[in-house]
Amino acid sequence: MISTSILSIKDNLGKNLKKLDLTSTDFMHVDVMDGIFVNNISVAYDVYAELLDSCNTPLDVHLMVSDVKKYIDDYRELKPVIITFHYEAVDNHRDVIDYIRSCGIKVGMSIKPSTKVEEILELLPYLDVVLVMSVEPGHGGQEFIYDSPVKINELDKIRKDENYSYLIEVDGGVNDITSKLCNNADILVVGSFITSSDNYEEQIEKIRKTLD
Repeated sequence: MISTSILSIKDNLGKNLKKLDLTSTDFMHVDVMDGIFVNNISVAYDVYAELLDSCNTPLDVHLMVSDVKKYIDDYRELKPVIITFHYEAVDNHRDVIDYIRSCGIKVGMSIKPSTKVEEILELLPYLDVVLVMSVEPGHGGQEFIYDSPVKINELDKIRKDENYSYLIEVDGGVNDITSKLCNNADILVVGSFITSSDNYEEQIEKIRKTLD
């Protein structure tokens, strides 16, 4: 599956969201940044809420924030399929997992490039999605970290060995070259490779061909 990140859309956000909504992307990936957990700050919730209200594509919300529950309360109103929070942002992981699930939303948890899979082992049975960051979170357009597939493959092995059902998502620097390295991931977050092009659908199809 492809989750197209809207973070890299710099101009005419409303117009380009409508354009993306007409493509075959499986999700719109909504990055939320607070300037605290990461240095960058994303578009305000009210702006996203107004612009995304008319879109039919399922939403995949990625919270790169420190006050996780506050942002869950905001973004749950957009009825996303997935809300993902960062392992590194909270201490009470199970509470956050349970809170997202109580909203009727699939629970994702993301890990930074420096966080090892071993650190999240006890949480894996409770997750619907594990998001592997293949760049440092907070900025679009970074280059793919080439040892990221090691984590993806490790998570896939654990999933098979333990009969877990979480999906594996990878985010950062994904294009039609690096996507080939992520064959054990279920969801690829793709940003500027798609949204910097004049033809979104053509770029999406380039990614899909690498997954066949």
